[in-house]
Amino acid sequence: MKCFLLLSILVLSACTTTLEVTSNSASTDVMRLIEQTEVNAPKGVKGTFQFAIKASGIERKVVYLNTELDYRDKRSITVALHPKTIAAFTKKYGSSPEEYFINKNIEVTGEAKKMKIWFFSNGKRTEKYYFQTHIRVKSINQIKVLG
Repeated sequence: MKCFLLLSILVLSACTTTLEVTSNSASTDVMRLIEQTEVNAPKGVKGTFQFAIKASGIERKVVYLNTELDYRDKRSITVALHPKTIAAFTKKYGSSPEEYFINKNIEVTGEAKKMKIWFFSNGKRTEKYYFQTHIRVKSINQIKVLG
């Protein structure tokens, strides 16, 4: 009976609304956040997070900032900057975000979500995919460099 009650509580707690996290430490625990997005999928985890940015890339006018050198690394979190955000950032700071944020600690506010990333071959989607944790940034007010 106790096991049934405990199991019921666990199942019902998994059906709650979007989780919100605020990180007050010097850096967000990346693996813990990735685990939280997996548990909460397809919903995300809202909050303010702090990361060190190690790499960046651009694809289809979106800048991707990564917490690991290999963006496909399971331990990486990707901060995706919307094209309008990129233009506003470049205008305000006189530098492109894909260069500016490298080797800097950032604070980003948004929703971390587990995203399915498909592999393409010869311009066509294959049946292969992997998962990444993304935080979409649509405003320069969502992201800043820490001290």
